[in-house]
Amino acid sequence: MSNYLGISEEIYALGQQAEREIMPYFTRLDETCDHNTEKVLAAFAKNRVSDNLFAGTTGYGYDDHGRDTLDRIYADIFGAESALVRIGIVNGTHALSCAMFSAVKTGDTVLSVTGPAYDTLQNTITGDMCGSMKNYGIGYKQVDLKNGLPDLPAIAQAAQDTSIKLVFIQRSRGYAVRETLSCAQIGEVCNVVREVNPKAVIMVDNCYGEFVETIEPTQVGADLIAGSLIKNPGGGLAPTGGYVAGRADLVENAAYKLTAPGIGGECGCTMGQNRLLYQGLFMAPHTTAQALKTAIFCAKIMEKLGYEVSPKAEEPRHDIIQTIAFGAPEPLRRFCEGIQAGAPVDSFVTPEPWAMPGYEDEVIMAAGAFVQGASIELSADAPMREPYVCYMQGGLTYSSGKAGILLAAERIKNHQ
Repeated sequence: MSNYLGISEEIYALGQQAEREIMPYFTRLDETCDHNTEKVLAAFAKNRVSDNLFAGTTGYGYDDHGRDTLDRIYADIFGAESALVRIGIVNGTHALSCAMFSAVKTGDTVLSVTGPAYDTLQNTITGDMCGSMKNYGIGYKQVDLKNGLPDLPAIAQAAQDTSIKLVFIQRSRGYAVRETLSCAQIGEVCNVVREVNPKAVIMVDNCYGEFVETIEPTQVGADLIAGSLIKNPGGGLAPTGGYVAGRADLVENAAYKLTAPGIGGECGCTMGQNRLLYQGLFMAPHTTAQALKTAIFCAKIMEKLGYEVSPKAEEPRHDIIQTIAFGAPEPLRRFCEGIQAGAPVDSFVTPEPWAMPGYEDEVIMAAGAFVQGASIELSADAPMREPYVCYMQGGLTYSSGKAGILLAAERIKNHQ
């Protein structure tokens, strides 16, 4: 046992006990990692990846062979017709917004079947600002979850409305206390929608879920998925960007929204970033597995300290997010302080709640990351509202993630 970080023997012992208990659950994570690594390698081989693809372009970015090949690789990995992978997508919300607008126009309706969309995406759908769907005359309806899961009979009834052209599914829990959906559950929703409204586009917010299972939503009936490269698929190396994957016509429409009609994906220089996008994708199955191991360790430690966690350590996982219900602001703050102290970057900073763009409540965020805001790196964030649930995710390596969790436990223990 080392003691470089000043962790007490009591917390170290708690960590060792927790680790002994969770080790059997790591086997299934390693098996998924092996499967997905082979899938990525096969896509790289099929598309003849060579170092000439890593050279970047400037200006318009015409004929960027590396960029266009990466699009095909993403499509192959996700079992999709086409994909759009761009550093010009600034975050997950941007990717999702481009994808949603690919399927609807004035007079159409969007149906969310997993309750309200994630906080930042609500501005795209029902916000009053210029460029929102509401501003364009696009309607919105939603079906709330029932006992934390999709209400299939209610979805079947709501989706019969012929004005509904886009059915939206949020895979991860966002800032809600609910279960993350498995690809199998997403497939059930897709089947229900297809029966009553076969022309509707089914889109999945895939953020935090890539490479957690051996399949993706596009392989169980979804027409379109979207996500961020500074989450799972960037493997901790992508400096920015996002992706959209699915039906070719929808991906092309999303590209028009990203750039301009008639230009689409033909433009968009990569400025020397291709190598990081390729290497990050190659690392993504392994990095995602490391984040999942960190999450399981967090669940077991925090449960031993008396807090309610979801998922529990022994439960199957469908994204990298771990929630801890603190019930009060002070232990939540202490947890975030410990996570920050265990970061390789800005470990000396004390997180404070602030008015983060796109959120109604102040948000506290611990994120000492090499890439700003990268939630595949160890981070924790929470809206400062009851029941004071913290959302922990990431961990480039299990060892460093474990150290961050132990520091968080130390901070909480010292202030109980």
